[in-house]
Amino acid sequence: MRLDNLLEQSKDVIVKQWLVSAIDNYPADSAKFMKRQKDPFANPVGNTLSVNLGPLFDELLNKMDYESITSYLYPILRIRAVQPILSTSQSTGFIFLLKKVIREVLKKELSDPDFLKELLHFESKIDELTLIAFDVYLKCREKVYEIKANEERNRTFRAFERAGLLTEISADGPSL
Repeated sequence: MRLDNLLEQSKDVIVKQWLVSAIDNYPADSAKFMKRQKDPFANPVGNTLSVNLGPLFDELLNKMDYESITSYLYPILRIRAVQPILSTSQSTGFIFLLKKVIREVLKKELSDPDFLKELLHFESKIDELTLIAFDVYLKCREKVYEIKANEERNRTFRAFERAGLLTEISADGPSL
């Protein structure tokens, strides 16, 4: 049986185990909460992962459309970009966990050399997905830093304004 067929048949198990692995990437208390709490408003991280990992896996199985992939990665990585508890590698590394999950689920088939070749090709798609995720994550982090810089600039401006150190300059320029 071909790898694509096996992955399609095992999709639910693979995605569920991938979700558990991605959640286990968090500190123990957070992971326990995310596994237990099903309310999307109380648990936006767990909900975002559970909503987007399935479609990401589908993209790996299918055509790997860049726009679709980024639309599924963006919500996950936007949350991770503002979380100080995760490093950059942890924030994007959840995708690599899929390799381990697939190898565990399909371990019986790993002895077949043809199957192994197909698996290596599929794992290169996972690597490609990780690189896309890294780009998306960096864009999210850049946005976070931009927001922080703007907030700091605005706070400084308001402090100068309150202290009377700023005045408006007329359209004609400063008066002498």
